[in-house]
Amino acid sequence: MNKKFWVKKIVGFTVLGIAMAAALGYVVMLLWNNVLATVISVSVITFWQALGLLILSKILFGGWGGGRCCGGKGGHWKNEMKEKWHNMSPDEREKIKQEWRNRCNVWKRGSSEQGAGAE
Repeated sequence: MNKKFWVKKIVGFTVLGIAMAAALGYVVMLLWNNVLATVISVSVITFWQALGLLILSKILFGGWGGGRCCGGKGGHWKNEMKEKWHNMSPDEREKIKQEWRNRCNVWKRGSSEQGAGAE
């Protein structure tokens, strides 16, 4: 790929990131000032204080970790499930597969019945 493509992509994602941070900061500011200030009588905050709260919450709670549910920090359950699966007999595996097929078919039947009833 050419260099201009990557430069545009990087600039675009940077602008998008800044816009998202600004929007989140604005939403936090509005919620704080319109909910907390009236409900529990705290003082109102500025936009920059709201951004500071977002950064502080990221540091303290480690949120916004999208896409890491199956790997990285919280992915130990995936390894446990793989181990359980490998320790099952072929009959147990087939039983679980059939159970999930039945569960999925219930949803498919439910949506097709609703569609047929609407006609």
